[in-house]
Amino acid sequence: MAAPAQAADAPSVTAKGVFLHDNSAGVKLYGKDTEGKRPIASTTKIMTARVVLGDPDLDLDRRVTVQQAYRDYVAQKGASTADLRTGDKLTVRQLLYAMMLPSGCDAAYALADTFGDGSTRAARVASFIGKMNSTADALGMTNTKFDSFDGVSATGENYSTPRDLVKVTRSAMKYGTFANAAAKQSLVKSVPTSNGGTRTYTWYNTNQLLGSYSGAHGVKTGTTTPSGPCLVFTATRDGRNIIGVILNDANRYTDAAKLLDYAFGSNTASTMKLRKLPEGAQRD
Repeated sequence: MAAPAQAADAPSVTAKGVFLHDNSAGVKLYGKDTEGKRPIASTTKIMTARVVLGDPDLDLDRRVTVQQAYRDYVAQKGASTADLRTGDKLTVRQLLYAMMLPSGCDAAYALADTFGDGSTRAARVASFIGKMNSTADALGMTNTKFDSFDGVSATGENYSTPRDLVKVTRSAMKYGTFANAAAKQSLVKSVPTSNGGTRTYTWYNTNQLLGSYSGAHGVKTGTTTPSGPCLVFTATRDGRNIIGVILNDANRYTDAAKLLDYAFGSNTASTMKLRKLPEGAQRD
Protein backbone atom coordinates (compact mmCIF):
# COMPACT_ATOMS: atom_id res chain seq x y z
CA MET A 1 0.00 0.00 0.00
CA ALA A 2 1.17 3.52 -0.69
CA ALA A 3 1.59 5.79 2.30
CA PRO A 4 -0.84 8.70 2.59
CA ALA A 5 0.47 12.16 1.88
CA GLN A 6 2.77 13.70 4.47
CA ALA A 7 4.81 16.85 4.95
CA ALA A 8 7.26 17.39 2.09
CA ASP A 9 10.49 17.74 4.04
CA ALA A 10 11.73 15.14 6.53
CA PRO A 11 12.56 16.72 9.89
CA SER A 12 16.04 17.09 11.32
CA VAL A 13 16.31 15.13 14.58
CA THR A 14 19.23 14.59 16.95
CA ALA A 15 18.48 10.92 17.68
CA LYS A 16 21.18 8.35 16.89
CA GLY A 17 18.57 5.87 15.69
CA VAL A 18 15.03 6.40 14.35
CA PHE A 19 12.28 4.40 12.73
CA LEU A 20 8.92 5.91 11.82
CA HIS A 21 6.28 3.45 10.69
CA ASP A 22 2.83 4.04 9.23
CA ASN A 23 1.05 1.20 10.97
CA SER A 24 -2.14 1.72 8.98
CA ALA A 25 -0.48 1.49 5.58
CA GLY A 26 2.30 -0.87 6.66
CA VAL A 27 5.13 1.28 5.30
CA LYS A 28 8.27 2.99 6.57
CA LEU A 29 8.05 6.78 6.54
CA TYR A 30 11.46 7.75 7.90
CA GLY A 31 14.59 6.08 9.17
CA LYS A 32 18.01 6.84 10.60
CA ASP A 33 20.41 4.00 11.35
CA THR A 34 17.39 1.73 11.53
CA GLU A 35 19.48 -1.45 11.91
CA GLY A 36 22.00 -0.01 14.37
CA LYS A 37 22.20 -2.13 17.54
CA ARG A 38 21.92 0.11 20.59
CA PRO A 39 21.17 -0.25 24.32
CA ILE A 40 17.46 0.43 24.81
CA ALA A 41 17.04 0.94 28.55
CA SER A 42 13.46 0.55 29.83
CA THR A 43 11.93 0.23 26.38
CA THR A 44 12.97 -3.37 27.11
CA LYS A 45 9.80 -3.54 29.22
CA ILE A 46 7.68 -3.62 26.07
CA MET A 47 9.00 -7.12 25.51
CA THR A 48 8.58 -8.00 29.21
CA ALA A 49 4.90 -7.12 28.92
CA ARG A 50 4.58 -8.93 25.58
CA VAL A 51 5.94 -12.17 27.06
CA VAL A 52 3.55 -11.97 30.02
CA LEU A 53 0.54 -11.21 27.85
CA GLY A 54 1.42 -14.04 25.49
CA ASP A 55 1.49 -16.64 28.27
CA PRO A 56 -1.04 -19.35 27.36
CA ASP A 57 -2.18 -19.71 30.97
CA LEU A 58 -2.36 -15.99 31.71
CA ASP A 59 -4.67 -14.89 34.52
CA LEU A 60 -4.53 -11.11 34.80
CA ASP A 61 -6.30 -11.28 38.17
CA ARG A 62 -3.75 -13.62 39.72
CA ARG A 63 -2.29 -12.12 42.92
CA VAL A 64 1.48 -11.84 43.25
CA THR A 65 3.10 -11.09 46.61
CA VAL A 66 5.82 -8.46 46.51
CA GLN A 67 9.14 -9.86 47.76
CA GLN A 68 11.81 -7.87 49.58
CA ALA A 69 14.22 -8.93 46.83
CA TYR A 70 12.38 -6.69 44.36
CA ARG A 71 12.85 -3.64 46.57
CA ASP A 72 16.48 -4.53 47.27
CA TYR A 73 17.11 -4.80 43.53
CA VAL A 74 15.91 -1.29 42.65
CA ALA A 75 17.81 0.14 45.61
CA GLN A 76 21.00 -1.61 44.55
CA LYS A 77 20.68 -0.59 40.89
CA GLY A 78 19.30 2.89 41.49
CA ALA A 79 16.55 1.89 39.10
CA SER A 80 13.15 3.44 38.46
CA THR A 81 10.51 2.05 40.79
CA ALA A 82 6.80 1.71 41.40
CA ASP A 83 7.69 1.71 45.13
CA LEU A 84 6.06 -1.68 45.67
CA ARG A 85 5.99 -2.61 49.34
CA THR A 86 7.03 -6.00 50.64
CA GLY A 87 4.07 -8.29 51.34
CA ASP A 88 1.56 -6.33 49.24
CA LYS A 89 -0.47 -8.46 46.86
CA LEU A 90 -0.90 -7.02 43.38
CA THR A 91 -2.64 -8.60 40.44
CA VAL A 92 -0.67 -9.35 37.29
CA ARG A 93 -2.67 -6.59 35.59
CA GLN A 94 -1.64 -4.12 38.29
CA LEU A 95 1.99 -5.18 37.98
CA LEU A 96 1.85 -4.48 34.24
CA TYR A 97 0.58 -0.96 34.95
CA ALA A 98 3.22 -0.53 37.68
CA MET A 99 5.88 -1.49 35.17
CA MET A 100 4.60 0.60 32.27
CA LEU A 101 3.59 3.89 33.92
CA PRO A 102 6.34 4.73 36.45
CA SER A 103 8.67 2.27 34.68
CA GLY A 104 8.88 0.16 37.82
CA CYS A 105 11.84 -2.21 37.69
CA ASP A 106 10.48 -3.79 40.86
CA ALA A 107 7.26 -4.64 39.01
CA ALA A 108 9.26 -5.99 36.05
CA TYR A 109 11.23 -8.19 38.47
CA ALA A 110 7.99 -9.48 40.00
CA LEU A 111 6.65 -10.40 36.56
CA ALA A 112 9.87 -12.15 35.54
CA ASP A 113 9.93 -14.07 38.82
CA THR A 114 6.28 -15.06 38.38
CA PHE A 115 6.32 -16.05 34.71
CA GLY A 116 9.72 -17.68 34.52
CA ASP A 117 10.20 -21.39 35.17
CA GLY A 118 12.45 -22.93 37.80
CA SER A 119 12.85 -23.77 41.46
CA THR A 120 14.90 -20.67 42.36
CA ARG A 121 14.41 -16.98 41.69
CA ALA A 122 17.61 -16.84 39.65
CA ALA A 123 16.45 -19.75 37.50
CA ARG A 124 13.03 -18.20 36.95
CA VAL A 125 14.51 -14.87 35.92
CA ALA A 126 16.92 -16.58 33.51
CA SER A 127 14.03 -18.59 32.10
CA PHE A 128 11.96 -15.46 31.60
CA ILE A 129 14.77 -13.68 29.77
CA GLY A 130 15.04 -16.78 27.58
CA LYS A 131 11.36 -16.36 26.75
CA MET A 132 12.01 -12.74 25.83
CA ASN A 133 14.69 -13.82 23.36
CA SER A 134 12.53 -16.61 21.96
CA THR A 135 9.68 -14.16 21.42
CA ALA A 136 12.07 -11.74 19.72
CA ASP A 137 13.10 -14.53 17.34
CA ALA A 138 9.46 -15.37 16.63
CA LEU A 139 8.71 -11.72 15.84
CA GLY A 140 11.63 -11.51 13.41
CA MET A 141 13.69 -9.21 15.62
CA THR A 142 16.95 -10.38 14.10
CA ASN A 143 19.16 -7.67 15.62
CA THR A 144 17.90 -7.87 19.20
CA LYS A 145 19.18 -9.54 22.35
CA PHE A 146 17.97 -9.34 25.93
CA ASP A 147 20.01 -10.02 29.06
CA SER A 148 17.57 -8.36 31.48
CA PHE A 149 13.86 -8.04 32.18
CA ASP A 150 14.00 -4.25 32.55
CA GLY A 151 16.88 -2.87 30.47
CA VAL A 152 19.30 -2.59 33.40
CA SER A 153 21.99 -4.62 31.66
CA ALA A 154 24.66 -6.44 33.65
CA THR A 155 26.69 -7.51 30.60
CA GLY A 156 26.02 -4.83 27.99
CA GLU A 157 24.25 -7.46 25.91
CA ASN A 158 20.78 -5.91 26.05
CA TYR A 159 20.21 -4.20 22.74
CA SER A 160 17.85 -3.74 19.84
CA THR A 161 17.33 -1.54 16.78
CA PRO A 162 14.71 1.05 15.87
CA ARG A 163 13.19 -1.31 13.31
CA ASP A 164 13.03 -4.25 15.74
CA LEU A 165 11.41 -2.14 18.45
CA VAL A 166 8.64 -1.24 16.03
CA LYS A 167 8.06 -4.96 15.52
CA VAL A 168 7.57 -5.75 19.21
CA THR A 169 5.48 -2.62 19.73
CA ARG A 170 3.12 -3.55 16.90
CA SER A 171 2.69 -6.98 18.49
CA ALA A 172 2.25 -5.70 22.06
CA MET A 173 -0.27 -3.02 21.09
CA LYS A 174 -2.64 -5.75 19.88
CA TYR A 175 -3.23 -6.65 23.53
CA GLY A 176 -5.83 -4.38 25.11
CA THR A 177 -4.18 -4.46 28.53
CA PHE A 178 -0.90 -3.25 27.08
CA ALA A 179 -2.52 -0.55 24.93
CA ASN A 180 -4.49 0.73 27.94
CA ALA A 181 -1.40 0.83 30.15
CA ALA A 182 0.66 2.58 27.49
CA ALA A 183 -1.97 5.31 27.13
CA LYS A 184 -2.67 6.00 30.82
CA GLN A 185 -1.27 9.30 32.11
CA SER A 186 -1.82 8.22 35.72
CA LEU A 187 -3.47 5.48 37.72
CA VAL A 188 -4.58 5.01 41.34
CA LYS A 189 -4.96 1.46 42.67
CA SER A 190 -5.64 0.01 46.13
CA VAL A 191 -4.16 -3.40 46.97
CA PRO A 192 -4.22 -5.78 49.95
CA THR A 193 -1.28 -5.62 52.35
CA SER A 194 0.32 -8.43 54.32
CA ASN A 195 -1.50 -7.47 57.53
CA GLY A 196 -4.99 -7.50 56.01
CA GLY A 197 -5.19 -3.78 55.31
CA THR A 198 -5.04 -1.91 52.03
CA ARG A 199 -2.49 0.37 50.44
CA THR A 200 -3.16 2.90 47.69
CA TYR A 201 -0.61 3.38 44.94
CA THR A 202 -0.54 6.36 42.59
CA TRP A 203 1.54 5.96 39.44
CA TYR A 204 2.31 8.59 36.82
CA ASN A 205 3.34 7.73 33.28
CA THR A 206 6.91 8.83 32.56
CA ASN A 207 6.00 9.37 28.88
CA GLN A 208 5.44 13.13 28.68
CA LEU A 209 4.26 12.96 25.09
CA LEU A 210 0.93 11.74 26.50
CA GLY A 211 -1.33 14.72 27.07
CA SER A 212 1.07 16.93 25.14
CA TYR A 213 0.73 15.82 21.52
CA SER A 214 -2.81 15.46 20.19
CA GLY A 215 -3.52 11.83 19.38
CA ALA A 216 -0.55 10.34 21.26
CA HIS A 217 -1.46 7.17 23.18
CA GLY A 218 1.80 5.43 24.09
CA VAL A 219 4.21 3.81 24.45
CA LYS A 220 7.39 3.67 26.63
CA THR A 221 10.33 5.74 27.80
CA GLY A 222 13.80 4.55 28.71
CA THR A 223 16.98 6.20 29.93
CA THR A 224 20.32 4.86 31.10
CA THR A 225 23.83 6.25 30.74
CA PRO A 226 24.73 3.84 27.89
CA SER A 227 21.42 4.26 26.04
CA GLY A 228 20.75 7.96 26.47
CA PRO A 229 17.09 9.06 26.43
CA CYS A 230 14.91 6.70 24.38
CA LEU A 231 11.25 6.79 23.41
CA VAL A 232 8.87 4.43 21.67
CA PHE A 233 5.76 6.38 20.73
CA THR A 234 2.50 6.07 18.89
CA ALA A 235 -0.27 8.42 17.84
CA THR A 236 -3.49 8.16 15.89
CA ARG A 237 -5.29 10.88 13.96
CA ASP A 238 -8.24 10.47 11.62
CA GLY A 239 -7.99 6.71 11.96
CA ARG A 240 -4.35 6.64 10.87
CA ASN A 241 -1.87 5.08 13.32
CA ILE A 242 1.83 5.89 13.45
CA ILE A 243 4.49 4.10 15.53
CA GLY A 244 7.93 5.59 16.07
CA VAL A 245 11.17 4.77 17.83
CA ILE A 246 13.84 7.22 18.95
CA LEU A 247 17.10 5.98 20.47
CA ASN A 248 19.65 8.17 22.24
CA ASP A 249 18.09 11.59 21.82
CA ALA A 250 18.22 14.39 24.40
CA ASN A 251 15.33 16.03 22.51
CA ARG A 252 13.21 12.89 22.30
CA TYR A 253 9.80 14.49 22.90
CA THR A 254 10.30 17.43 20.55
CA ASP A 255 11.77 15.14 17.91
CA ALA A 256 8.92 12.64 18.31
CA ALA A 257 6.46 15.49 17.75
CA LYS A 258 8.40 16.59 14.66
CA LEU A 259 8.29 13.07 13.27
CA LEU A 260 4.57 12.74 13.96
CA ASP A 261 3.96 16.11 12.30
CA TYR A 262 5.90 14.81 9.31
CA ALA A 263 3.67 11.74 9.19
CA PHE A 264 0.40 13.59 9.66
CA GLY A 265 1.31 16.68 7.61
CA SER A 266 0.66 18.89 10.64
CA ASN A 267 2.49 21.57 12.64
CA THR A 268 2.02 20.63 16.29
CA ALA A 269 5.62 20.36 17.48
CA SER A 270 6.33 24.09 17.35
CA THR A 271 3.58 24.91 19.86
CA MET A 272 3.57 21.73 21.96
CA LYS A 273 3.85 22.19 25.71
CA LEU A 274 5.03 19.11 27.56
CA ARG A 275 2.88 17.68 30.31
CA LYS A 276 4.68 18.18 33.59
CA LEU A 277 5.19 15.33 36.00
CA PRO A 278 4.35 15.93 39.67
CA GLU A 279 7.20 16.46 42.09
CA GLY A 280 8.48 13.11 43.26
CA ALA A 281 7.15 11.19 40.25
CA GLN A 282 9.52 8.80 38.53
CA ARG A 283 11.52 10.06 35.56
CA ASP A 284 12.80 7.67 32.93
